Amino acid sequence: MNQHLRESVSLFGLGYVGCVSAACLASRGHRVVGVDVSAEKVESLRQGRSPVVEDEIGELTADVVAAGSLVVTGDAHLAVLTTDVSLVCVGTPSTAGGGLSTRYLEEVTAEIGAALRDKDSWHVVVFRSTMVPGTCEELLIPLLERTSGRRAGVDFGVCVNPEFLREGTSVRDFLDPPKTVVGGTDPRARDTVLRLYDGLPGPRFDVPIRVAEMTKYVDNGFHALKIGFANEVGALCAALKLDSHAVMDVFVADTKLNISRAYLRPGFAFGGSCLPKDLRALTHTARRNDVDLPLLSNVLVSNEVHLRRALDLVIADGRRKVGILGLSFKAGTDDLRESPLVELAERLIGKGFDVKIHDANVVLSRLIGANRTYIAERLPHIGEVLTDDVDAVIEHADVLIVGSASAQVVDAVARLGTQRLIIDLVRLPNAVELRETPNYQGIGW
Repeated sequence: MNQHLRESVSLFGLGYVGCVSAACLASRGHRVVGVDVSAEKVESLRQGRSPVVEDEIGELTADVVAAGSLVVTGDAHLAVLTTDVSLVCVGTPSTAGGGLSTRYLEEVTAEIGAALRDKDSWHVVVFRSTMVPGTCEELLIPLLERTSGRRAGVDFGVCVNPEFLREGTSVRDFLDPPKTVVGGTDPRARDTVLRLYDGLPGPRFDVPIRVAEMTKYVDNGFHALKIGFANEVGALCAALKLDSHAVMDVFVADTKLNISRAYLRPGFAFGGSCLPKDLRALTHTARRNDVDLPLLSNVLVSNEVHLRRALDLVIADGRRKVGILGLSFKAGTDDLRESPLVELAERLIGKGFDVKIHDANVVLSRLIGANRTYIAERLPHIGEVLTDDVDAVIEHADVLIVGSASAQVVDAVARLGTQRLIIDLVRLPNAVELRETPNYQGIGW
């Protein structure tokens, strides 16, 4: 690393994340001052011994302490005054009710703020601790400003920089991260933090502070979901006398649909001829074999709740004339089987809403086979509400539900006035701009 890129870093909290971060940053050429309230941890590190058991951390800690790159102290005030960046890595345990305890965060933040009051040069405070969205902007930044008498983003910078380290492989994960995420009050602060990781592989994300806070929870929620999914597959396979590992070897080999970006974009409820039917069959098989699958059994429950979110948005608006653009369960097809848009239309009509629908791929006179049968059973009055004229739907609707992102639909939405509510189920290409207007509501953004 070039000399001009090196930052001096004070690091608060010398547990797993803090110890690994301190040793790895020091090994990359930064001068690191470790700070902890535990005299035992401070003394252990002062002697070059890592206070945590972790692969590679013992030798790395001994090396950087011996080289003078990592020093430790119990003096938080001095640590801030003699460094450019402060990394906060203290714990955020659960409260009795399951919420986040910010006690240690607040204690360290107040100490850093008090030190900033006596510091004339620019400083960046970086929170590595896992915390729910809003914690930094609503609690920690105001606390820093009160205790320092300075303004965040003007007199000092604040960033959130979540860690993605696994216990047991933390050193390798630090030096070969899956990604680097930084959210901050200002470009100067964010650039300073990103420089700490210059030369490391993986994508880098410069995002709003609340997005940075949320990423760790999304990661860990998905990791827990994957473990639960695999365990339920294992339980059912065992009951069916199957080798679950042989089954999952086939599953994980598919990196196009299974272990991939596929299906991981928030949108409307799922439907179609496969997913609902196969989930029902899978959970029915489990029940017949006396296997409890609470995770898989509740996927359809979750899907139903998401469908109701769209229904509730329409009801909350209060107006009765509703237009729906899109009807098939998947864009570019005319497949109506278990389409959540058909279900939504049926419920709206059942509640007395005046509904008109347009889908360029669904023409009543051309419906045949399963589609004709399904629509006859679910929307027998479809002829009264389905039209080939997209403009007729636009003119009719006080509330417009967008269930397709086709060019025709995007163009139609662009011609809307500001008096009609747009409920977007597909995330239109200009959703970010529309989100700033009062007549737009995204289903999950």
